[in-house]
Amino acid sequence: MKHFVSIAAWSVAELEHALEVADHLKKQHRETGRNDPILVGKTLAMIFEKPSLRTHVAFGVAMTQLGGSGTVLHDGEVGLDRRELVKDVARVLSGMSDGIMARTFEHHKMLELAKWATVPVINGLTDYNHPCQAMADLMTMREKFGDLKGRTMAYVGDGNNVARSLSVACGKLGVRFILASPAGYELPSADMDRIMSQVPTMDFQTTSNPTEAVKEADVVYTDTWVSMGQETDKERRVHDFAGYIVDEKLMAAAPPHAIVMHCLPAYRGMEISEGVFEGPQSVVFDQAANRLHFQKGLLAVLMGGQ
Repeated sequence: MKHFVSIAAWSVAELEHALEVADHLKKQHRETGRNDPILVGKTLAMIFEKPSLRTHVAFGVAMTQLGGSGTVLHDGEVGLDRRELVKDVARVLSGMSDGIMARTFEHHKMLELAKWATVPVINGLTDYNHPCQAMADLMTMREKFGDLKGRTMAYVGDGNNVARSLSVACGKLGVRFILASPAGYELPSADMDRIMSQVPTMDFQTTSNPTEAVKEADVVYTDTWVSMGQETDKERRVHDFAGYIVDEKLMAAAPPHAIVMHCLPAYRGMEISEGVFEGPQSVVFDQAANRLHFQKGLLAVLMGGQ
């Protein structure tokens, strides 16, 4: 039994295997309109402390397409560490379901679920990381370019949970990662040290110059400057990120073949322009669709023995 709480905890071979299973299931469903019922009779308990579109739908549909089912538990119904201790929730759900997916604010709750659960625990997002998003993004990148090794991803924006997971995923799979952030919004030095200790061979560069960051990029990636829970800081953040919009001017500095990614939801005119978001280089909705396909592959590996 294995959890998927962070990309760092998985070996390169395990990550590549999950991608291969996801590729196979995506191809199978597109060609036949169905998947083998790998998870028939199995149930995934899905805890949501935060609102969700892609995570919610992708896991629910993935379970259905694999022959299983998902049970949605909203924050008011569970109340992790408020209504009921996390370790108690983990053990209750372990006795009633075959897997647990959680989307929480604090990362320590995810760690506590994994510590006490006796079924696989999947991280659907925490304030610290977002491994399912990052792996779906690398799946998309691999579809567009083939082999990932030697490619470059330039992430323009906040050193947040998505950037943290993407950096590790890129390092594990041989992609150079460049993070362009304004002063004060870089990944903390402790995170940088941790990431480099987890993937000591990775090529990880940081800069405060978005134009320099994208010059050799195969992928230009951005995310919202104001994540859930940061709304009170919106005015300050918008001011501090001035000049970091992924727009036509910035993309003119990137190679012509570069693609644009955004993990959504997007705020057009802030972190990305309408023209770039809807333009020919954007693969934003391919990314979104691959949340379903990677998570289906992950569930097949963790709960279906694939």
